[in-house]
Amino acid sequence: MKFTLSWLKDHLDTEASLDEIVTTLTRIGLEVEGVEDRAKKLAGFSIAYVISAVQHPNADKLRLCMVDTGSGEPVQVVCGAPNARTGMKSVFSPPGTYIPGKGITLGIAPVRGIESRGMLCSEFELELSNEHDGIIDLPADAPVGVPYAEWAGLGDPVIDINLTPNRPDCTGIAGIARDLAAAGLGTLKTPPVAAIAGEGPCPVGVTLDFGDTAPLCRGFALRLVRGVRNGPSPAWMQRRLTAIGLRPISALVDITNYVTFDRGRPLHVFDAGKIAGNLVVRRAREGETVLALDGKTYALDETICVIADDKGIESIAGIMGGEQSGCDADTTDVLIESALWEPLNIARTGRSLGINTDARYRFERGVDPAFMAPGADLATQWVLELCGGTPTQLSVVGAEPIVPKRIALPAGEVRRLTGLDTDAEESAAILGRLGFGVGRGTDALDVTVPSWRPDIEGKADLVEEVMRIVGVDNIAVTPLPRAPHVPLPVLTVLQKRTRLAKRSLAARGMMEAVTWSFIAKAQAERFGGGQPALALANPIAADLSDMRPSLLPGLIAAGQRNADRGAGDVALFEVGQIFRGDRPEDQKIAASGIRRSQARPTGFGRHWSAPAAPVGVFDAKEDAFSLLAALGAPVASFQIVPGAPSWYHPGRSGTIQLGPQNVIGWFGELHPAALETLDAAGPVAAFEIILDAIPQPKAKATKTRGPLAVSPFQPVRRDFAFLVDRKVRAADIVKATQGADRKLIAGVSIFDVYEGKGVGEGQKSIAVEVVLQPQDRTLTDAEIEAVAAKIVAEVGRKTGASLRG
Repeated sequence: MKFTLSWLKDHLDTEASLDEIVTTLTRIGLEVEGVEDRAKKLAGFSIAYVISAVQHPNADKLRLCMVDTGSGEPVQVVCGAPNARTGMKSVFSPPGTYIPGKGITLGIAPVRGIESRGMLCSEFELELSNEHDGIIDLPADAPVGVPYAEWAGLGDPVIDINLTPNRPDCTGIAGIARDLAAAGLGTLKTPPVAAIAGEGPCPVGVTLDFGDTAPLCRGFALRLVRGVRNGPSPAWMQRRLTAIGLRPISALVDITNYVTFDRGRPLHVFDAGKIAGNLVVRRAREGETVLALDGKTYALDETICVIADDKGIESIAGIMGGEQSGCDADTTDVLIESALWEPLNIARTGRSLGINTDARYRFERGVDPAFMAPGADLATQWVLELCGGTPTQLSVVGAEPIVPKRIALPAGEVRRLTGLDTDAEESAAILGRLGFGVGRGTDALDVTVPSWRPDIEGKADLVEEVMRIVGVDNIAVTPLPRAPHVPLPVLTVLQKRTRLAKRSLAARGMMEAVTWSFIAKAQAERFGGGQPALALANPIAADLSDMRPSLLPGLIAAGQRNADRGAGDVALFEVGQIFRGDRPEDQKIAASGIRRSQARPTGFGRHWSAPAAPVGVFDAKEDAFSLLAALGAPVASFQIVPGAPSWYHPGRSGTIQLGPQNVIGWFGELHPAALETLDAAGPVAAFEIILDAIPQPKAKATKTRGPLAVSPFQPVRRDFAFLVDRKVRAADIVKATQGADRKLIAGVSIFDVYEGKGVGEGQKSIAVEVVLQPQDRTLTDAEIEAVAAKIVAEVGRKTGASLRG
């Protein structure tokens, strides 16, 4: 929302400086985003007199001008404007001046062999308008040498505020002035709008026709003004509209734009000579189109409200008028329309058609319903003043009586909710200055909400109004009470795991992704979901219809998008919610990751130092167990079971569990059918860890770490090669080896698996390295042999293995 300082002072009698106004606006909740001082920006431009303008000797379309700048000898300027002529006055910029319209700093340079020591400027180059066909042509009495911005009245700062959606009253400058006056920065002087009687009834009738559907228009006011002269609007009005970024068009159009910003009341004017019959406000019909004032044709449907006549649609209600009934230089009779549109429908229509207008901006927030008829009267006043004419009476249909809301504000409510020591008298004065009606009861204020404040619903809203005017910075600083004990941790175990999981996976070279919580139904069914209870009642898109049962669909799709753009070797992870049902306990936190193509943990892509290899099941296993180790999970206690859910490759995947009833997660290569569901190509290796399923750490008496225990004795390493049946799992051999002597055996790792020559049919050889770490003495050969025999016996007993000869 932009406005100039002089425009604000039409409504606010104040001696406050610009800095005070800007500071106060932000303090009361109307945050200032910027202030543009055009006088400062155009400081280098001055009024100059063209002594002579002759043909450039080396160019047909250039003129060689001698210019009196009022500051010494005449200056030579090469000018390409067709209207440059001897005896005219224009705007001159010397070398070193920044030209805002072109984004350049002017220098001294030869133009077709003749040096130019400055520039005569167009309105476009000064960012005053889009006019660039010629240089600015000033009147003969313009004083030479005077700064142009000073003479043209451009020293009017433009203030830009960022409005929150709940403040429709401040979409008009009068509302902003009201807030500043309430904050003590002056006196509100917005003039009242006088009703215009008019001569005779409006000959054009209006009907609100919505049939059995919900009405999209709550009121409609219309007036005909005959005999108008539609020329350009006054220079002062054009300057104000241009300053806030609007292009002056004609007096009739500029008046509606002016009232829109001045009072927050959008209006529309129709050329009455182009209207056939009466007007009907209705829903558009499927297949109807309209050529709008922006020159584009829009296809409409029954969700869109329109204004139509006997020929067809003349306006997209509340958003933009139609080209066919627009006003032009030949307009002599004009219809002034002021209506109340349904805010939600205006927002939906603007979004569906992709139209952003100043009218939509205000109607979707909600305009003052009590100002519908006065808004039409105000526009009529401006039309009569600037264009002449004879008005008819105002025709109003559909407007319902406005019943103001009344709210009781208890005497101590401001202090209770904010801590401000503000009594009832001060609260009543502030609310009164903001336009609220205030009556005083025994224990509370009886507050009547004005029609322009639809955001006020209850007493807390009234407290907020008092607080923002008094000032949040006036709330006393009160320290929080100190507890007599050390406060308990703020984060839960799951919250800590979530943060640690993200850090540990990022440390493994994976990039974090944040994907939609919704996926297509076919994808949800493929990854274990798709139940009716998890289907969205109102999805934002057809392919986002179900809550996700897994993080993998989003990660796989993101990986494929990278591959489609030339980055096929990608490793992504996400930590987020998954949904297995509609109960609270069915919502889990998962940490999942994918590696695609050659994005292995040891390095991405091809490299001369090692043969290239695609990602595989063991890459995903390494990621999963590194994550579990980082989270402090009991990794040594986990069981790895072959196989995983159906979206994994059946022979290249595994399940991590603590018994069959507590599945921690899965890892492996993804099934080609699962990738096909997502239109993705492989290979892709993935893992999924359910953070909720990891056992809670045991409570400790203290969080102090114990002393580091390092044995001073040399560890002993022994290798064992076992012959076992092919069906025996390697994890069972590791587990049996560890169980032979848990106190002495510090580690067991598999370093070889072999099948083939020298190994019997249906058998395999598994070789393990065992680390023996004594704590109190060096082991003797006899003790080592005894432990080795114990290991062989234990593995043989539990797995049927024998030492390979």
